[in-house]
Amino acid sequence: MPRLPRWVRWMPRWLRRSVRAVLVAALTLTVLAAVPFAWTRVQAAGHVHSSADLTGPGGPRADVVIVLGAQVAPGRTRPYTYLQARLDTAAAILASGRARVVLVTGDRAGRSGDETAVMSAYLESIGVDPNRIVADPYGLDTYDSCVRARNVYGVTRALVVTQDHHLARAVTLCRQAGIDVDGVQAGCPDCRWITTAKNWVRDYFAATKAAWDAWRDRPPAVSSPPSTEVADALARVP
Repeated sequence: MPRLPRWVRWMPRWLRRSVRAVLVAALTLTVLAAVPFAWTRVQAAGHVHSSADLTGPGGPRADVVIVLGAQVAPGRTRPYTYLQARLDTAAAILASGRARVVLVTGDRAGRSGDETAVMSAYLESIGVDPNRIVADPYGLDTYDSCVRARNVYGVTRALVVTQDHHLARAVTLCRQAGIDVDGVQAGCPDCRWITTAKNWVRDYFAATKAAWDAWRDRPPAVSSPPSTEVADALARVP
């Protein structure tokens, strides 16, 4: 058992025991979480790309690019920094001809606002043809977004766009859902380092939930009948 710091040893015995128990529990959880975190990295290996990979002839292609939802900026009319970077990356993918349709997926009743409505409006504001945009307002988390993309919208091959900390988990869950997916990293040059660090920590532990959801084949929180929206959008655009 590691020796407690001096300031802890000055505490009453009952409090020292509590502190020790908390430290042991935290260490145990951190170690246990390493296994599912490593699983997402192994499963996503070879299917994760930087935005620079899109400039060469051998970069990934798919009919559909999936953009995962995130926080909406104060005022509820524009995407926050992380989400905007994802949408900008997806728009660049469409403009390059590496995808034809974008599926924006998120929570229409999110704490910060209607994610998919804001995502769709932003894409249109930067010049994306609305005929190329399909919105899934019930992608309540990454797992649900992937399962619904496959089961509701019939997506079997796609690119998925999100930030580096989230990308391996997103690729793994979408591939577990039956989508032949490659991930494309969205940057975030204006994001604060402390926010980035917090997101890495969050994703480290979120991998445990991802593994549990995939193992038990959890149904999405919202079930919907099959939709032809993606197929219809693909039929409308060259």
